[in-house]
Amino acid sequence: MKGHFTLILSMALAVFGGLAALPVRADDAAKSGREILAKCQTAVVTVKLAIKQSMSMGGRDQKSESKTETTGTVIDSSGLTVVSLATTDPGSAMKDTYARAMAARGADMSQFKLESELSDVKIVLADGTEIPAEVVLRDKDLDLAYLRPSDKLAKPLSFVDLAQDAKAQILDEVIVVNRLSQVANRVPAISIGRIEAVVDKPRTFYVLGQSMWGYALGSPVFSLNGKLVGILFLRSAKTQTDQSSGFMFSNLSVFGMMPIILPASDIVDGAKQALEAKSPAPEEKPATEEKTEPPSTKSK
Repeated sequence: MKGHFTLILSMALAVFGGLAALPVRADDAAKSGREILAKCQTAVVTVKLAIKQSMSMGGRDQKSESKTETTGTVIDSSGLTVVSLATTDPGSAMKDTYARAMAARGADMSQFKLESELSDVKIVLADGTEIPAEVVLRDKDLDLAYLRPSDKLAKPLSFVDLAQDAKAQILDEVIVVNRLSQVANRVPAISIGRIEAVVDKPRTFYVLGQSMWGYALGSPVFSLNGKLVGILFLRSAKTQTDQSSGFMFSNLSVFGMMPIILPASDIVDGAKQALEAKSPAPEEKPATEEKTEPPSTKSK
């Protein structure tokens, strides 16, 4: 009887001991997140964009201008910053899908045309300082836009070191850092997520759980030990799905789009080119379908 009681007591202690360990583990992740935030928050910036768009279809032309903000990650002390290319040209991200959906409904898309142009770009630092900038390199395949301050800065900026990268595995916990919108005074924010999938081909990238898909593109993602796993961008691919009905209520992946973590190693080569690139003349600033863009940094 005594042995039976001892066994039950041991099992109970093991169960409660395991439960007690859960908050401690959570606290460890929270502690790591706070340390990462303190170290890199000034390198995560807001980027203000003014975008001119024109759309023509069936002989009708429509022009508009909008102002928006996105998250960017500073990757060099000179102020070189990366953002999602899709955020600089939101129309093009959905252009192919929209055209296929309308064509499936019987619309004549032969004359459909959608173009956009960045008319103003500013990098907003943590203290509110606004730095005029320009896009010096685009990589449509990787959804990358490299921004550089228009003038040399008086002092270097804090940046996320691409060389301090880390490999991730399925179910690894990661820390995502971004900046909230002007409504929340653009304060830094972090979240803890897990790697849901690792895709190896055609190039390696990581996928977060869908609950994290709403997180800001252009945000850096770190391992719990503070190393950079990569940066959030938008992967696009053509799909065979018929979106002739109900397409507004579908998952992003149905449209052939998915937020992914692009490893730092895929950003390095483009960063080198962007640092060496000459500033484009005002009349040469490319639109959505530019043909004078710098060479692609697509991996070979």
